[in-house]
Amino acid sequence: MVKIYLTPGCPYCFTLKEYLKGHNIKFEEIDVSKDEKAKKEMIKKSGQLEVPVVEIDGQIIAGFNREKISQILNIKD
Repeated sequence: MVKIYLTPGCPYCFTLKEYLKGHNIKFEEIDVSKDEKAKKEMIKKSGQLEVPVVEIDGQIIAGFNREKISQILNIKD
């Protein structure tokens, strides 16, 4: 399961979503600009205030780290 903690205006969040869509990876979007509880959860898990934060099967990745995301999801570019 892939979760993305994001905000609507974040360009890196948009790029991340397009990257995952391009590889047919399903994900759940969590808008931390509208959900204070989710924002606190994101900060607790990642230690980060910035978005995106990606959670893949319990592993946390701060930012759009294409290499690490591809490695975990076994995506070959």
